[in-house]
Amino acid sequence: MIHFLNHLFAYCNIDYNDARYVIFGVPYDSTTSFRPGTRNGPRAIREMSYNFETYMPSYDLDLADVPFIDLGNIDNTVVPETVVTEVQEAVQGIVRDGKVPMMLGGEHSITIGAVRAVRPDCFVVCDAHLDLREEFRGTNYNHACTTRCIFNDGIKEIVIIGARSGTKEQFEFAKKLHLFTADEVRTRGMTDTLAEIKQVIKGKRVYLSIDADVIDCCLTPGLGTPEPFGLAPQDIRDLIAVVAPQAVAFDYVEVSPFDHGQTATVASQMVREFIAAHWKAQKNS
Repeated sequence: MIHFLNHLFAYCNIDYNDARYVIFGVPYDSTTSFRPGTRNGPRAIREMSYNFETYMPSYDLDLADVPFIDLGNIDNTVVPETVVTEVQEAVQGIVRDGKVPMMLGGEHSITIGAVRAVRPDCFVVCDAHLDLREEFRGTNYNHACTTRCIFNDGIKEIVIIGARSGTKEQFEFAKKLHLFTADEVRTRGMTDTLAEIKQVIKGKRVYLSIDADVIDCCLTPGLGTPEPFGLAPQDIRDLIAVVAPQAVAFDYVEVSPFDHGQTATVASQMVREFIAAHWKAQKNS
């Protein structure tokens, strides 16, 4: 049998009705404040997915046996408020159908719409930046306002991991939240950090959002707002293993693929890690 490649995530060969996980992209970067390009992130993440074997030895799991589908990209507009609404409507439909939404960005502001659709008990975000501004460049739907907007929407249980950039006012505000800076994680170690996070999210419905810049920009330089002294890919992989079993939705955002593929490759593997960790936990529960 001849197999034809497409521009969707690798090994998505199942009908929507039978899918447990639904991947979709949002090629949007209209509120980018430093370097543009994250609109190309979803395509790059998908392209790198064809690099990997289906078998994941750490989970003794073949992804070819997991029912997931890639719907492609939303044909989104460019007005920030409208894009948030478009994402919200898309995710509401996926959740209504009893499936787990997995969003590929695109800039981080798209997460606001997805969280509004899911209404989780807890928002867990890995990010170099606090994103706690009330407004930036004329809109509170800017990528620099994502976590603050989610807090203002009523999600008070927020865990931020890997932050190392923000105004003094934002760091003061973050004291209301569960903040684990990159320096703190490095000092404490990821194992101890994850043990505390596990207690925070215990028994809660979690939305897990990963901004690509949480990882040190020297390791994954394809970023719109790069920051040094970040976490390592292995740290985020370990976090996914702990958080994914309780997650009701997931996104990986802010990949700006003007490097040599490092950032999109890591992102693609993290998508696979989430599916494997979530599926294995559900099958074993």
